[in-house]
Amino acid sequence: MPGFTNISAYLFARMERLSPLREDLLKFCKERDLKGTILLAPEGINLFVAGQHLGIEDLVFKLRAMPGLSDLHPKYSESAEQPFSRMLVRLKKEIIAFGVEGIDPVNKPSPRLKPEKLKEWLDEGKPVVLLDTRNDYEVKLGSFKGAIPAGIDHFRNFPEAVERLPDEMRDAPVVTFCTGGIRCEKAAPLMEKMGFKEVYQLEGGILKYFENVGGDHYEGECFVFDQRVGLDPALRETGSAVCFNCQAPLTADEVADPRYVESESCPHCYRSCEERRAEQIKKRQMALDGVVSPLPGSSPYDNRKPIRIPQSCEGMALLDALDDLFTYVGRSEWGSRIRDGRILNPKGEPAGAEQTVRAGEQYVRLMPETVEPDVAANIRVIDEDDAVVVVDKPAPLPMHACGRYNRNTLEYFLRRAWYPEVPRPAHRLDANTTGLVICARTRQIAKILQPQFSRGEVEKVYLAKILGSPEEDEFVLNDRISAEAGKLGAREIDEESGLDSVTKIKVRSRSEDGTSLLEVTPLTGRTNQIRIHLWQAGFPIVGDPVYLPEGARGECQTMAAGDPPMCLHAWKLTFNHPHSRERVSYESEAPEWLV
Repeated sequence: MPGFTNISAYLFARMERLSPLREDLLKFCKERDLKGTILLAPEGINLFVAGQHLGIEDLVFKLRAMPGLSDLHPKYSESAEQPFSRMLVRLKKEIIAFGVEGIDPVNKPSPRLKPEKLKEWLDEGKPVVLLDTRNDYEVKLGSFKGAIPAGIDHFRNFPEAVERLPDEMRDAPVVTFCTGGIRCEKAAPLMEKMGFKEVYQLEGGILKYFENVGGDHYEGECFVFDQRVGLDPALRETGSAVCFNCQAPLTADEVADPRYVESESCPHCYRSCEERRAEQIKKRQMALDGVVSPLPGSSPYDNRKPIRIPQSCEGMALLDALDDLFTYVGRSEWGSRIRDGRILNPKGEPAGAEQTVRAGEQYVRLMPETVEPDVAANIRVIDEDDAVVVVDKPAPLPMHACGRYNRNTLEYFLRRAWYPEVPRPAHRLDANTTGLVICARTRQIAKILQPQFSRGEVEKVYLAKILGSPEEDEFVLNDRISAEAGKLGAREIDEESGLDSVTKIKVRSRSEDGTSLLEVTPLTGRTNQIRIHLWQAGFPIVGDPVYLPEGARGECQTMAAGDPPMCLHAWKLTFNHPHSRERVSYESEAPEWLV
């Protein structure tokens, strides 16, 4: 017979005197040899605890006797072994980390949907969207049939995931679900705040659904955050495990597979790195090619630009807030847009100029019949592993949404091709510059990778074709560059207050047509550094639309598709891999203007 009773429970309620309560609960649990975690916050309690049945019942009785916790209803399950190694009682700002102000599950909850009602809807084939708010590694072990994964690696990323959901979902009935329901207590109200009109939260989550109605309409197991790893619809431990190497949740059959070697490999990662990488690159390239043909921004669409209200605008009238946030647009223009119904409130309705705004709310600026300029879209996937994505960027192609470009950007293409992942470029190239771009596959990887660029630890080598022929074969340019952008976003030489900037130059060849081919190594990472340093030295890059010959300045920021190329190419990159910490190098193919 199982030897341990496991409970999980949460309740949003006003909690006070948390420090003495923490000490009391920790002592109480240790006296009964209970193990697990209890989180206490001003907004409520969240716990996962296991132990002998009588000790667990003592804890439940004690908690229900506390002010505000009389409605605490734990979920029970049994296990042969103690799934936790120690007892922790922690004080937190939130019982479920979210970081969005204005979400109040106690006083403003979303409608709860009982498991029996959800099963009834699914049995009837009711058109409803099932949104899995859990992390990707949890979803991998099992989920409801046809559910849409949020595509996140941490619940704090959920607001960003909601922004990526299709607009048509805003009018559809949406049922959010998670393991035990706690995440949906905040996810569903957030979606309502962001304009989704009919949002429910599955009461008690997947585990309550299993307990009340079984496993109909669910495929696989439910991931749990303890040593049991997975539970089946009967709430029994499944024997699933987690691969030490690739962190993939494993079923009992996969653990029994001869390719599973404890602390080394599993059936998912047993193949050689080269085989898996080649297959994945091919798959990604096909997905990317599908995204860019036709270009997403080439057909008229209603562009919806989000406007997030910051704390500094709390309580202001909408018109005042917009004028304060975007002074360059002009108050009269904002007033005109509001009168024309082109500013929507968080409920998706036309907003009023005097409507009071709250911090954390998201308004939407409508730009009907938007058509974006064409861009070069022949992006080539060079490499992908569990941490980074490496692509070869063509030109002209902006990296991110700006000016006339929203969908026709590299970031938009990558997000569509890698959905539900969100590859994050670790550095930037000008829209008119071609070459290597390194992206982090998760927010955590980005925090490791991006600082390498800011600290100058990444070796970058460019190829540049210039007008003119330098006398020396190797030299260094170190003019200081302004920190602030000027016209067209360009920078200037500013020897008094500019930023230190250093660029190493090596002449590879000189041509009879008066041009030269350079190998360029920037030792600092200032905006437009290579272009402005060479221009200042009297050797502008061939095709540069801004830094023209003889010190002149152009009027074009991003060139049109089909224009002669700007001859600057990010050729080589060397950096410390975020996982192995070893130095890795990539090299792109030579650009067409070079061959």
